[in-house]
Amino acid sequence: MRLLLDECIDEALRHCFRDHDCQTCRYAGLKGLSNGRLLTAAEQAGFEVLITVDKNISHQQRLAGRGISLIILRAPTTTFDDLAQLVPDVLAALETMKPGDVVRIGVG
Repeated sequence: MRLLLDECIDEALRHCFRDHDCQTCRYAGLKGLSNGRLLTAAEQAGFEVLITVDKNISHQQRLAGRGISLIILRAPTTTFDDLAQLVPDVLAALETMKPGDVVRIGVG
C-alpha cells in the first residue's frame, strides 16, 4: 500500500512500514501544501493513505468520494517514540481500510 506521512510526523517513522511504500511529504515533493491541496496532490500521486497527527483535518476536509483514506494518530506527543507505539494498530487498520475512510488511532 502507498502511504504518505504528513510533514508534521517524524520522518524516521517511515521505517516502521517496511512492507508498504511509505514516503514523507518532503520526499514526495508535497511539503508545504495546505490540507485540501495535500490530499488532492497525494491522491493524484497514487497514495492510498495519508497518515497525520492533525486532529482537525477530518473536520476541515471531506473524504467521502475520494480515492485516499486518512489515519489520524493521537499520542501524548508527536515524538518518534510516542508515535512508533501506535504502528501495530496502524498496520492492523491498513488491512481493512477503504478509500474515503478516516481512522483515529491512539488516545487524546
